[in-house]
Amino acid sequence: MKVDFRDPYQYKKNTEYFLAAEGTYTGQYVFCGRKATVATGNVLPVSNISEGTTICNIESSVGDKGKYSRCSGTYATIVGHSDDGTKTRIRLPSGARKTIPGSCRATVGIIAGGGRNEKPIMKAGVLFHKFKRQRKRFPKVGGVRMNPVDHPHGGGNHKHLGKPGTISRFASAGQKVGLIAARRTGLIRGTTAVKNVPDKI
Repeated sequence: MKVDFRDPYQYKKNTEYFLAAEGTYTGQYVFCGRKATVATGNVLPVSNISEGTTICNIESSVGDKGKYSRCSGTYATIVGHSDDGTKTRIRLPSGARKTIPGSCRATVGIIAGGGRNEKPIMKAGVLFHKFKRQRKRFPKVGGVRMNPVDHPHGGGNHKHLGKPGTISRFASAGQKVGLIAARRTGLIRGTTAVKNVPDKI
């Protein structure tokens, strides 16, 4: 969102760009600082926000303008404060808990744009424009769909690798495709607990 602040020294306005919180609207007054109220869109130190409040765009160190919970639809929750207010415990969107300085700032609310990924991609053109703005290579063609001259996995009368999918760390650059220097492949199944089987007498 685009926010205009009155300059404290000159007769002019300073324009800043913020990550919009869900529920903010055009013409809304946004307050920043220690004296701001705990309302959606306001920015204030986490030590001044009560426990259980949902916050977003949280600083990891004082003055870095926000590092945590910046993706659309995400939020963090304040778990608790230290007695002197110098440290605050938060729960991140991943579920991890982290302790940050109480003077770090955060925006009250949830980042706007939640559910952005739930819309189905109905045609390739939508995917094209999605990757175009992310500057990623698109479309990405699989190696087994290529000819032998184009890729180490190419060729064959059927669409299969025809060789192990792992490759040595010391292979030449043209061979290095697939799982490079893989220690293992596949999922780890089962439990780590080992039964103590008594030795036979």
